[in-house]
Amino acid sequence: MNDIKQKIALFIDADNAPANKFEEVLSEVAKYGVVTIRKAYGNWKKASIKPWEDLLHEYAIQPIQQYDLSKGKNASDIALVIDAMDVMYTKDIDVMCFVSSDCDFTPMVTRALAEGKVVLGFGERKTPPAFVNACSKFLFLDQESKNSEATKTKSKNIKSDTKLINLLRQAIEATEEDNGWAALGPVGSHISNKTSFDTRNYGYKNLSSLIKAIDLFDVKRGPGNSYSVKDIRKKKVKEQD
Repeated sequence: MNDIKQKIALFIDADNAPANKFEEVLSEVAKYGVVTIRKAYGNWKKASIKPWEDLLHEYAIQPIQQYDLSKGKNASDIALVIDAMDVMYTKDIDVMCFVSSDCDFTPMVTRALAEGKVVLGFGERKTPPAFVNACSKFLFLDQESKNSEATKTKSKNIKSDTKLINLLRQAIEATEEDNGWAALGPVGSHISNKTSFDTRNYGYKNLSSLIKAIDLFDVKRGPGNSYSVKDIRKKKVKEQD
């Protein structure tokens, strides 16, 4: 068995990320390997990033001081990108993680992907789509609370999300068998290969729960925990038990 863990570099834009969600970030990143580099960038004299300052010692994060030298320009973003580029080419790193809601890092992400790195992104829902879609996986840190009324509203909203529905239908069509059924695993892999996608950003723990909530697809359970899915519009073949 191969026990070699992937090495991860974690870069935090303290001006544009919620400190109270950092444990969620670490929990997710731990699925990919071990974090060997942890750096946070910001003007540490600003009261607005005090919550991050309180976490530096606890989580062994290296603070990088950047003064706001000119109005409208964020020196922290520039310093972060320079360090990330340096790490990418001089360190033995497999995964690069960016915690920010700022789209300024999109070119950095695309360059890292071109170099064969896995890129994880974390930020709030205000994060521009360009940055979200550029990452291998992007997780929103300001997810909605799970109560019954919110769930009903959420189901209605995702059902009218044309982009999401088309993404699912295309993935099912690309992986379906002759009878119209597609195994959920390949469907999820197809989507992940195509774009940054995480069911938790829609308020659901896994793909099967999301698809069931949309109510535009048939879902059946197979052996073990496997599932298959079919587009309701394409009921061409009757299911045989």
